[in-house]
Amino acid sequence: MINASIITIGDELLIGQVVDTNSTWMAQQLNKAGIPIKRRVAVGDSWNEIWNALDQESKESEIILITGGLGPTSDDITKPLLCKYFNGTMVVNEDALNNVKYLFEQVFKRPIIGSNLKQAEVPDACEVIQNKRGTAPGMWFEREGRIFISMPGVPNEMMGMIEEVIPKLKERFSLPFIIHKTLLTSGVGESFLAEKIKDFEADLPSDIKLAYLPALGMVRLRLSTSGYDKIVVENIISVQFQKLISLVQDHLVTVEDEPLEQVLGKLLMAQNKTMATAESCTGGYIAHLITSHPGASNYYKGSIVSYDNDVKENILHVSSQTLSTHGAVSEQTVKEMLDGVIKEMKSDYGIAVSGIMGPGGGSDTKPVGTVWIAVGSKDLINTQKLHLRFDRMRNIQVTAIVALDLLRKEIGELSGFSYQVSGKPHSDT
Repeated sequence: MINASIITIGDELLIGQVVDTNSTWMAQQLNKAGIPIKRRVAVGDSWNEIWNALDQESKESEIILITGGLGPTSDDITKPLLCKYFNGTMVVNEDALNNVKYLFEQVFKRPIIGSNLKQAEVPDACEVIQNKRGTAPGMWFEREGRIFISMPGVPNEMMGMIEEVIPKLKERFSLPFIIHKTLLTSGVGESFLAEKIKDFEADLPSDIKLAYLPALGMVRLRLSTSGYDKIVVENIISVQFQKLISLVQDHLVTVEDEPLEQVLGKLLMAQNKTMATAESCTGGYIAHLITSHPGASNYYKGSIVSYDNDVKENILHVSSQTLSTHGAVSEQTVKEMLDGVIKEMKSDYGIAVSGIMGPGGGSDTKPVGTVWIAVGSKDLINTQKLHLRFDRMRNIQVTAIVALDLLRKEIGELSGFSYQVSGKPHSDT
């Protein structure tokens, strides 16, 4: 099987100043095309480190994708290094030069300086990949049956090039179909799931792999396989996937590889219902999760971030007596917050959260990590108290996931939502 390696270049990646999103996105696109990623390597702006990474990865993979280090500044050394690595000479690519001139004259409306024009210089040993979204062209090199593809580190520019690179790779290699089937569970730990499905896992065909992917109160289970006959491969894995669904149905959230908030959105869409959120301790994070998906406006009305008690009183109509008697972090307060946001937003359902995320602000009766959640409608409200023990950001994230899942369960129960497994309906609860 053809494998690929990804090399990302930049000191900013190694010190954590910039998060490497390029590798994740490229791996997803290549996987869809039937090219598995064997290794991902990050190196700094060091000539020796980049050179050694090229040597090492060319021993491991047939395709080496490189991002970063193609800018016009002195720390961008990838292009001259590749020129030397492939024994080339720098030449001006006319198409790249015209692209640079067009961008500065017509788009940026700025004068061109010498370093900008040098962007059009490339090693004569490469095939140029034109950059339709920026000034730095990509480069395609070949040596000893290996393909090296260098692209800018700017995510948007790299993504545009990958759209051209993958079809060329498909033409070059006979690639298998890589099939993944993923489901999501909640309310159960990874070890419990492993015990529950241990016989299933032991009986899996050798060419099907099972992966456990735990995160924030949820566990994804993924079956993976590959082959050159897509219909045969899909049929084989579908049989096993149906067995897996039937074993974990009591904890099942979705049989698609999709996040919880998207599952909730689908439930609301199916009922033609809407929701809103009243957030105190999460500061709008739940709203962020929901609205990060296209189409959220069809079912999401909005959020009131009631971080201050005045907002809870004056906008969400939480009574001053409730706040003075029970406090902002209490079951009574989140119930009134939920009632208020549903009325103000004129939504069918809602979520309300209030808590102490830390690191300070706790007390003996309400220590850091105390959170109250209310979900429901104007007719039915469910609440849950959390005792979290993480850092501030993780406490926020866990609260959001638990709140979304509580509302998902309630809507699923009210709608009788179910998955079809082996011809029999199974409740999504």
